[in-house]
Amino acid sequence: MKIETLADFKSSLSGDVPPEQLSVYGKALWWMGKGNWKRSHDLIQNVNDRRAAQIHAYLHRFEGDLSNAQYWYSKANTSMPDTTIDQEWESLVIQFI
Repeated sequence: MKIETLADFKSSLSGDVPPEQLSVYGKALWWMGKGNWKRSHDLIQNVNDRRAAQIHAYLHRFEGDLSNAQYWYSKANTSMPDTTIDQEWESLVIQFI
């Protein structure tokens, strides 16, 4: 399955593993789409760039650890979005597929 849109990405969530074509960022978001915070966090926590920091921030916002999330948003050179957590996930998926 070729992943080109948010709808494609969401459809892929019916599988047991993320599509091979996805980057580490896409795979981390895929696992979050499956509700597996730990698997997502394990993938992204040791990637040291702005994109990973943005996803890391989202993950800590999702779990409710807002001070940790703020730290990671700062590392990503951005701020916590004024959107719902679901809207942020969708925005990140669109950005990283």
